[in-house]
Amino acid sequence: MRVKSEESVLIDGYDTLLLDLDGVVYLGAHPVAGAPEALERARAKGVRLAYVTNNASRTPSAIAQHLTDIGVPAAKEDVVTSAQAAARLIAEQVPAGSKVLVVGGTGLRHAVRDQGLRPVSTAAEKPVAVVQGIAPGLGYGLLAEGTLAVREGAMFVASNRDSTMPTNRGELPGNGSMVRVIATATGVEPVYAGKPDPPLHRESMIRTGASRPLVVGDRLDTDIEGASNAKVDSLLVLTGVATPLDLLTAVPDHRPTYVAEDLGGLHEPYPEASARSLGQGSDGWRAFWRDGSLWLEGDGAWIDGLREACRAAWTVDNTDPGAVEPALARLNRP
Repeated sequence: MRVKSEESVLIDGYDTLLLDLDGVVYLGAHPVAGAPEALERARAKGVRLAYVTNNASRTPSAIAQHLTDIGVPAAKEDVVTSAQAAARLIAEQVPAGSKVLVVGGTGLRHAVRDQGLRPVSTAAEKPVAVVQGIAPGLGYGLLAEGTLAVREGAMFVASNRDSTMPTNRGELPGNGSMVRVIATATGVEPVYAGKPDPPLHRESMIRTGASRPLVVGDRLDTDIEGASNAKVDSLLVLTGVATPLDLLTAVPDHRPTYVAEDLGGLHEPYPEASARSLGQGSDGWRAFWRDGSLWLEGDGAWIDGLREACRAAWTVDNTDPGAVEPALARLNRP
């Protein structure tokens, strides 16, 4: 876990935030507490905000309007979606004007059209590709048409592999779950465009021109792994899917550069740890291993305790949930 000096705040040194949306900026129709204020402060410092989402159901314009409605001013140019990445992936491999069967919503259809391709809805149109993304009300009919087209040799591309998506009602099935219908029926695995796979990060860099990006997300297996794959820094916020247990048992590619409770952590100093050896502790906390278990002692902000515990767990490459139970019990997370 990288650290920053006490004279700076976490956001210093980055020119662009590549922000996930669901679980980071909003949960369904409502903003995550404090997110609009934290993002406005970042914008005021001259940091570019790019909203990078695996959700392919809506257009960038619709997403930008949603952000504006919840107090986060944004233009459609600030939004980068897995639908855009999927459409570019197809467009780079087929002739302009090719037919693409869209198993998804408006956002995916618009992205396909914006790449000079022709969206269609039936296998009878003989599409060269099938692209699938999550959409409310996605039904059997489109899934059946997609299955027929893939069986006939159409390229199969999926916007993302998320098994679930966070909402204010809890986690609901994501595109990764829905994709299994066509994949199971045909025996053909799709090419994925969204995080953690490279196409969406590539799309983000093309559209933003970022030179020093910081990826901000709530999922280890998409946001953080995607940042690891791209070899850029990342911040994990605990307002969505990932839990402290997930962090303490994370495999190397799922370990973020930074950990914060929420987006407010962007504007706070990050604890210095580079000069410490394992077990010395900081910020009132000390993590140590004893009898095969991770222990945490001391007092202070619970998030600092979690950071110290992560450092200790990752130093010995721990992935055993049972081994970190004593440390988790000590955190007393609100």
